[in-house]
Amino acid sequence: MTIDVRFRGPADLHLHSSRSDGTEHPTDVISAAHAHGLRTVSLTDHDTTTGWSEAAARTRELGMTLIPGMELSTRYQWQSIHMLAYLFDPQDADLVAETERIRADRLGRAERIVGNIAADYTLTWDDVLAQRLEDATIGRPHIADALIARGIVQDREEAFAGILHPRTGYTVPLYSPDPREAVRLIRDAGGVPIMAHPAPHGRAGMLPITILEELIELGLAGFEIDHRENTADGKRALRALIKRYNLIVTGSSDYHGTGKPNRPGENTTTEENVAAIISEGTGTAPVYPPDA
Repeated sequence: MTIDVRFRGPADLHLHSSRSDGTEHPTDVISAAHAHGLRTVSLTDHDTTTGWSEAAARTRELGMTLIPGMELSTRYQWQSIHMLAYLFDPQDADLVAETERIRADRLGRAERIVGNIAADYTLTWDDVLAQRLEDATIGRPHIADALIARGIVQDREEAFAGILHPRTGYTVPLYSPDPREAVRLIRDAGGVPIMAHPAPHGRAGMLPITILEELIELGLAGFEIDHRENTADGKRALRALIKRYNLIVTGSSDYHGTGKPNRPGENTTTEENVAAIISEGTGTAPVYPPDA
C-alpha cells in the first residue's frame, strides 16, 4: 500500500476530551499529544463529535493530521462493547439519532445511579454537576470524580473497582445498540469501525470468536490490539483473526487527561494501518496540515 505523505509517523487514534469523560479541552488534548511526539491523532469522545472543530483547528496550528473519530457505546447481552468509528459523516441522520438516544439515556442513568449511591453515602446530584466540564454528557466518570471530591474514594480506579462496579448494585445499564447494529450504522455513514480494547481483563473478557467473525462479515474493519487493557491471550487470538481476514490493527493510548494514567503515544498505530483506515473512510476527510 502506498503511504500518503500528508500524514507522518505512528498515530494515536484513541484520545478523549472534556466533551465526554476526559479532563482536558479538545485543544489541550491535541497539544498534549503533540508534546508527546505524535503527529497523527484521532479525537474519539464517547458518542459525540462536538470536539472535532476545535481539535482540527489545533492540529492545523501544530502541523498535525487529525483522523476525525468517535467511540460508540454498544452492548452485547450484558457486555459493554466500545466501537471506535473513524471518518464517518457526522451529519448522518441514523447515526446522529442513535448517539442522541445514548447521550439522553446516559444522563438519566447517571441521575439514577447517584440516587442509589446517596442512600448509603453523602453524595448529591449537585456534587456531580460540579464535576462536569463544558457541555459534556454526564456519566460514571463524573460520578467517580464527585466521590473523589467528597473524599469517599481516592481516585477513579478505586471508584470503578468499588462503588461504581456492577456487583455493588448501585449502577444501572446504559442503553446501547447491539455491536452488529453499530457496525452497520458506522459503515452506512461512510465510516470505518474498529473494536476498542477488545480483549480486556476481568469477567467481561473477549466476545466469542463466532460473534467476532459475524461482526467481521458485517463490516468490522479491525481491532485495537495494542491497548493496556488487553490480555496477552486475547491479543494472540485476535491476531489470528486479523491474519485470516486481513484486518486493520490499531494501537492507542485511550488518553483521558488526569482521568486515567494512560499517556499519549504509549501505544500507536503504524502508518500502513492509518493509510488503510483512510482508504476505507468515505464519510469525512482527514484534516491534514496546511503545508501538506
